[in-house]
Amino acid sequence: QLQLVESGGGLVQAGGSLRLSCAASGRTLSDYAMAWFRQAPGKEREMAAGISWRGGRIYYADVVKGRFTISRDNAKNMVYLQMNSLKPADTAVYFCAADRDMTLRTSPDQYEYWGQGTQVTVSS
Repeated sequence: QLQLVESGGGLVQAGGSLRLSCAASGRTLSDYAMAWFRQAPGKEREMAAGISWRGGRIYYADVVKGRFTISRDNAKNMVYLQMNSLKPADTAVYFCAADRDMTLRTSPDQYEYWGQGTQVTVSS
């Protein structure tokens, strides 16, 4: 089983930055496409960013393009999300997820493994 643990969330003022980390154990991350989803209160879970197993394909939601950067280090079994120019609308619980398909899919239903989530709160 693949286990995922997120860290790096917190409270930040608008315009600030945070770096989320996702540590994997149990299996090698290089076998999976990886993504960061987020879910705000009362809203559906949405993909903020995703990266294919070798990093050749990257997806960003329109609302985070130019502000967020996803990266992975398969040797360290880590995935990261650098978030800059944060806005109050970015406030959500952020989840790291893994998809065995290895390509890059965007529906949360297609992701088999999930972390517990980390809260990101952006104050205005």
